[in-house]
Amino acid sequence: MALPREQVPLLQPERPEPSRVRNHLNMAAAEDTTTPNGAGDAIGSIGPDEGRRILRRIDWHIMPLLFLTYCFNFMDKTILSSASVFGLRQDTHLQGSEYSWVSSIFYFGYFLWAYPTTLLVARLPVAKYLAANTFLWGAVVALTAACSNYGGLLTVRFFLGVTEATVSPALMFVTSTWYTRDEIPIRTGIWFAGNSVGGIVSSLLAYGIGHITNSLSPWRWMFIILGVATFLLGFSLLFALPDTISKAKFLTSEERQWAGDRVVVAGTGRTENTAWKWEQMLECLQDPKTWLIWSTALLCQIPNGGTQNFANLVITSFGFTSLQSTLINIPYSVISIAAIAGSGWLAGRFRSLNCILVALVVIPPVVGCALIGSRDEIPHSVSLFGYFLISTGPASLPLLLSLVQSNYRGVTKKMTMTALLFIAYCTGNIVGPQLFIADEEPTYDTAFRAIMICYALVVCLVAILRVYLQLLNNKRQRAEGIEGSAGASGAVGGGKVVDVANGRDITEAVNEVQLRPEDYEDVTDWKTLGFRYRL
Repeated sequence: MALPREQVPLLQPERPEPSRVRNHLNMAAAEDTTTPNGAGDAIGSIGPDEGRRILRRIDWHIMPLLFLTYCFNFMDKTILSSASVFGLRQDTHLQGSEYSWVSSIFYFGYFLWAYPTTLLVARLPVAKYLAANTFLWGAVVALTAACSNYGGLLTVRFFLGVTEATVSPALMFVTSTWYTRDEIPIRTGIWFAGNSVGGIVSSLLAYGIGHITNSLSPWRWMFIILGVATFLLGFSLLFALPDTISKAKFLTSEERQWAGDRVVVAGTGRTENTAWKWEQMLECLQDPKTWLIWSTALLCQIPNGGTQNFANLVITSFGFTSLQSTLINIPYSVISIAAIAGSGWLAGRFRSLNCILVALVVIPPVVGCALIGSRDEIPHSVSLFGYFLISTGPASLPLLLSLVQSNYRGVTKKMTMTALLFIAYCTGNIVGPQLFIADEEPTYDTAFRAIMICYALVVCLVAILRVYLQLLNNKRQRAEGIEGSAGASGAVGGGKVVDVANGRDITEAVNEVQLRPEDYEDVTDWKTLGFRYRL
């Protein structure tokens, strides 16, 4: 199912000499133009083996921080589900649908701050901005332990949404800054798997804390411990995560130049020293794929919003105790990790699989919801199996994030789409908990019927999206007269589309092209010759 290796069309007959010196001198000679990554000294050729070593160094410095951040992002957001079966509802006197609103209010705060924070991610030093948000986020989580009524919970959950709204856009920005189009899906899958690992850690944490019998309720300890840990994470982001490639102290000047040039050749362009462009924002809003992806994300997140916050309540309805319900979420999280990592690897390996994978990961939840909806007619063990089938659904979001990161060029256009994507994320997560009607506890028939409908519509939408992107690629190929590539940033070096398919090393591709000043410009996918969309 992989795309056949795309030819390397040359609009210029000569082959530029494979020298990184040429790229550097060319940039230095341009009027009012600086080298993209701040390299000020002449740099020599970097070979494939050295290139792979540099990439591993980048991975070991960047990915653990992104993974940990997303791990805490999930734990702090969903610990509410565990807290709900350890006395939170009783201690704060929640009644009727109030717990659903405590769950949903988080996404009102997220929704409010999603677009402003996306603008700030692209304009402020991203690592420092993310660290500042993490300090506030940790403090808000810890303060949740002090709540004693419905109003207090609504307040802290709203501000938790505001502080966490920065996390996903910042991680997407960092990923597209450092990695190529073929590398983005697997790297996104790695840090997004922090969600499911966070689910395992929070379940074990809740199980251990659930045995506490002193005057302070177990659910309060959950928020205190996670809040303090999140606050400490902020220091790691502040001191270890570089704001840009040019400020990466773990790389030499030559290595920074190479790291920047590789995303110009095979990524979606550089992200440094860019300005907000209103024409790119308008182009994003006019782009049909924007609204197909947005609608798909919305339908994926309606099920997510409910199952995240009502998971433990559903499990206890199968006859398990509160402590057992926290442990049962562990295999659920393991399955999610496998689905997220596996689908991310496949999406990076095969450029024509992304939309198909979205459809494949949402089919098991449809079956699972049908089984849970039939719980009165089947054994509880079968209903529990149905619950585990729902666990592949969360893998749809990182696949959509990868589509956005890989198929949008232009910093403003990409960040506008990122904001829209997380507005859809918030809307779905606001609606989702409301489908779990208190009067239907513990079966929640309406909710599980709605989840089946949403995922069925997702399959239809991604099929339409895939057909549209394929038609668009064919149209661009006919109009431009060249094949282009879904693994390259477009034509660079005066008209060369460099493909890195079939195991070809990215370093060879970077070395064979003489980049020009215009290759470092902030241009959208609509206006980039040779840019082809991943399917």
